[in-house]
Amino acid sequence: MKISVPSETHPGENRAPLTPDSAAKLVKLGAQVEVQAGLGLGAGFSDDAYTKAGATISTDRKALISSGDIVLRLRKPPVEEISWLKPGSIHASLLDPFNEKELVQKFAERGVSAISMEFIPRTTRAQKMDVLSSQANLGGYESVILAARYSNKIFPMMTTAAGTILPSKVFIIGVGVAGLQAIAT
Repeated sequence: MKISVPSETHPGENRAPLTPDSAAKLVKLGAQVEVQAGLGLGAGFSDDAYTKAGATISTDRKALISSGDIVLRLRKPPVEEISWLKPGSIHASLLDPFNEKELVQKFAERGVSAISMEFIPRTTRAQKMDVLSSQANLGGYESVILAARYSNKIFPMMTTAAGTILPSKVFIIGVGVAGLQAIAT
């Protein structure tokens, strides 16, 4: 089984859908893993790290996508790239299928099974595939960092020789995964 992982094309996207550690685990299980050159650079993973994990590096995006039995991505693919997928293959990423009806139709027409990662149930058995919680965790953390950056007040309480600066008071709405991480930050 060949798992193909193309780089994300969305501007400003630095995340990688597969880390070298995860690639090594898949290779150990017998999968052939091929990643696009530069896949993890934005996330701090070199091509060499993927090679050491047992993955091969591809510089041909179309050939990479069209040869995969499973294609992993973070975001939905550009519609034109769906025609590159091998009929009978599996595509897994965040797809937003209720709002991307054309995309879902193109997968069906091509004979590709599409897994919308945001709809994998949040259960104990599927916890390792829970992309929503991990991304909400990051979002909760980042929201506080951004709020501190743009606030005109100091966030932490500070005692200095010149006196004490009282901490900012913030109100976090919701105590889901993002809210709890914001509170913890």
